[in-house]
Amino acid sequence: MNVIIDTHSHIYDEQYVADEAEMLARAAAAGVHKIYMPNCDSSTIAPMMRLAHAYPTLCKPMMGLHPCYVKTNYKEELQLVADQLSAHNFYGVGEIGLDYYWDLSFKEEQIEALHYQIGLAKTYRLPIILHSRESTADCIAIVKQHQDGKLKGIFHCFSGSIAEAKAAVDLGFYLGIGGVVTYKKSNLPEIIQAVGMAHLVLETDAPYLSPIPYRGKRNESAYLPIIGAKVAEIAGISLEEMAQISTNNAENIFGK
Repeated sequence: MNVIIDTHSHIYDEQYVADEAEMLARAAAAGVHKIYMPNCDSSTIAPMMRLAHAYPTLCKPMMGLHPCYVKTNYKEELQLVADQLSAHNFYGVGEIGLDYYWDLSFKEEQIEALHYQIGLAKTYRLPIILHSRESTADCIAIVKQHQDGKLKGIFHCFSGSIAEAKAAVDLGFYLGIGGVVTYKKSNLPEIIQAVGMAHLVLETDAPYLSPIPYRGKRNESAYLPIIGAKVAEIAGISLEEMAQISTNNAENIFGK
């Protein structure tokens, strides 16, 4: 069995409460030995930290304000992120970024929140986990402003162009590849071939974006090998090599 890391999974979501232990056991049985959990806002901190304390070897918490949760109270939310980072150990600052898909009414606040949280990441020497839906170019431009050789992280659920993929890896960042890679209309095969395994990590984004054959159903970390197998096939390498490279990449980002 290949050991792999899920670099992005919302396994604290209420959808898992009924079968939490079984779901995590399935992930471990599938070879997933670490699951990194991105925070969304103040409401997700408690359930995420409960999992982190209950399963410290498997479940690794991160702290951030997701762009879709940047609303009128965003300054209070950002203060809470800062307070949490100063009080507890986290593995990354995320999920942060920009989302121009759902709602543009807080676009400027999203941009302000992203700059602020990148500053926090640099203060605490933590990687950032970037959400960049319909906003990849702006996210790349902002990362470029802050990149002084010390900033690292992942463009989670990468959905940009080949040129944007190359720009992201040129900045020292990795691309998060999830269930979308198994969809027929995905451009991820071209992206993977263009940038190579050296710049990729695996993720599920559970409970969202389940890989085929589970598309439309609840996603979970146990499905990560399906994503990994597709990535290996596209890259033209063995499952063992894919697992080793993606795991090493994740360890490079988060530390061991």
